[in-house]
Amino acid sequence: MSEQPLTQTAPAPPEGLRVIGAGDVIATIEGNREGALEAVRDAYLAHADGASANPHSSFLRFPDRPRDRIIALPAFLDAGSGRGDSDEPGSSGADSGGPDSSGPDSSGPDSGGSASSGGGAGPRSGIKWIASYPGNVAHGFPRASAVMVLNDYDTGYPYALLEASLISATRTAASAVLGAQELLGQRRVGRVGFVGTGLISDHVRMFLRDLSWDVGEFALYDIDRRNAEAFAVTLAADGPAAPVTVVDDVADAFAGADLVVVATVAGTPHLADPALLADAPVVLHLSLRDFAPELVLAATNVTDDVDHAVREQTSLHLAEQQVGHREFVHGTIADVVRGGLSREAGKATIFSPFGLGVLDVAVGGWVHDEVAARGGGHVVGDFFAL
Repeated sequence: MSEQPLTQTAPAPPEGLRVIGAGDVIATIEGNREGALEAVRDAYLAHADGASANPHSSFLRFPDRPRDRIIALPAFLDAGSGRGDSDEPGSSGADSGGPDSSGPDSSGPDSGGSASSGGGAGPRSGIKWIASYPGNVAHGFPRASAVMVLNDYDTGYPYALLEASLISATRTAASAVLGAQELLGQRRVGRVGFVGTGLISDHVRMFLRDLSWDVGEFALYDIDRRNAEAFAVTLAADGPAAPVTVVDDVADAFAGADLVVVATVAGTPHLADPALLADAPVVLHLSLRDFAPELVLAATNVTDDVDHAVREQTSLHLAEQQVGHREFVHGTIADVVRGGLSREAGKATIFSPFGLGVLDVAVGGWVHDEVAARGGGHVVGDFFAL
């Protein structure tokens, strides 16, 4: 008897649009930051393998509001193709200093995929629409607001709308901490300096805490000392207690630090003293425009995607304009994860992740799957004109 060919189910539009608000997003991320980090890691590897489409972001600017902008980041990602080719977590064998550095297994029979795999069960596509209005902060609410739309791969119909400012901050912090663990080779560090103690630094703090990093001490600098003092109180409440010092000079946040997190709202370079890098730290340059070209050229430089990061007047872009080439960019975070790039002894390493749309789609898709598996969100059944 001959074997019958398998029949393929015809594609159909989603039954409705699932709207996922901040509460569900927060619960998912806070319940498993290891899962968010793995989603980012898998996305980076898939992107390096060409299993993605990540157009340059589009900036909507306003003639009479030069500080404000709204940014569109579309992306496609097949994260399943990027897995399984390096150690967990990270190719460098990162050691959390505890008995199990991989984090708890939060997958279950109805989870829709293991959270530790980043939820990358299949191809994903979508777009993040994020507004940046720095003036909001003076009125007591966040600078950034965002939404994300996820689209069905077979039909193109959107199936989810998510609050995305939290997803955006999470993927930024996750990429930073991934870079730190891979470049340092462990989840243990003597001294961490923070330059800028706002929202992004706070998300980095939560990753360090929830991934059980062993930190000896913290040094905090912010142009507004009150922000640094408030951040110090938050750090002290995390426990177990590590000494926290608020410093009045940015140089003191770098002095003796093994890891420095730079997350400011600077639009032009304000860090130009070569002595800042004298102790050869790993620098997580999350705000992208803080370093003068001379400091960039004096360091080992790692980014997530060279074509994306060397543009829009970033510090890397300014360095390229000064020397006329990009040879000072030594590789990507995927190279580091796979063991093809490592730190140079006695030399600072600056990781400048531009923030790729594939990371938003990866983390947003993972959040959606986790929320949908537990019946969360609100499904608008009659959303489509069908």
